[in-house]
Order: sequence, then C-alpha cells, then structure tokens
Amino acid sequence: MQLVVARIGRAHGIKGEVTVEVRTDEPELRLGPGAVLATEPATVGPLTIETGRVHSGRLLLRFEGVRDRTAAEALRNTLLIADVDPEQMPEEPDEYYDHQLMDLDVVLADGTEIGRITEISHLPSQDLFIVERPDGSEVMIPFVEEIVTGIDLEEQRAVIDPPPGLIDDSEAEIASSRDAETRAAEDEN
Repeated sequence: MQLVVARIGRAHGIKGEVTVEVRTDEPELRLGPGAVLATEPATVGPLTIETGRVHSGRLLLRFEGVRDRTAAEALRNTLLIADVDPEQMPEEPDEYYDHQLMDLDVVLADGTEIGRITEISHLPSQDLFIVERPDGSEVMIPFVEEIVTGIDLEEQRAVIDPPPGLIDDSEAEIASSRDAETRAAEDEN
C-alpha cells in the first residue's frame, strides 16, 4: 500500500536542500537517509533521500542527484509516497494510519449510525474525520479522545460521544445566558 508521507516545499539554500511538509507520524522511519520514495507526479521520481536535518523547526531533505537550488526548486509541491505494509501498525497503541480509519462506520455508544469516514483532514491543531451521513450530507468530527471514545478495527467502526450540536444542529446549546439575552433582543427587533 502506498501512503503520502510528505510534500516538498521550497528550496533551502543553494546546495539542493528542500523544506518538506511532513504528513506522517513517523518521519524518522519514513523520511530517513536511504529511503526511496515514489512521487506524484510519477515523472519526478523515484527520489532517494541522501540527508535530512531539522532547521528552525522544519525538516530539510536533500535527494541524491539534486545538487543546486534550481533542481531543488523544480521539486516544489511534489508528493513523497512510501510503500507501507497494510498489516503494519503504528508503534503507539492509540495511533492509527489513515488507511486503517478510512471507511469505518461511525456510531454513537448506543449503536446509532452516524455515517462513514470518507476523509481524514490533518489540521495544525487536530485531525478531523469527514463523515458522510446516510442522507449524503457531511459532518466533521474532531479526532480527539473526548469525542472519539473508541476505534474497533475488527468491527470496522469508530464510537463517538459528540457534544450537543456537533451532529445535529437542533441539539445545540447556547453558550451563555448573555448569548440568550442577545438573541432574545434580536428576535424582538
């Protein structure tokens, strides 16, 4: 199975290094020296990582055969793709690869069906499940311990305990009495 593990950013310096946007929880495993990665577009690769280092909080990579800024800049926005054994599990017990979560049924603790995970969005603050509901609409579920209470890969389901209003707008609660007073005043006008 192939997974996107990074996206190449801009060139760094004049010796062929590039910044990368890491898209894996295991960069030391997937983006280490000697790793051979497929690319999208495929015509650019495969690329072999020669060196890697962290500079000012960003991962910098140099690939074999890329020796100057022009060659490095030509790689910008290329996706780096690693071959991963689909049976392989992350090191931490509460971690999952995206492909393991895709198409899981999303249910409430009582078994009520919410939908199916169709996409996972990786944001700086947290990950989101994009869940397609039976009626075709979508709902975003933050992948945080307080809401996603269980992942059962054998049963192919994710159990959630959503706060009021996350799944159904009619269940939304007013945040404070001031908000209620403001809405009441607006309704009178």
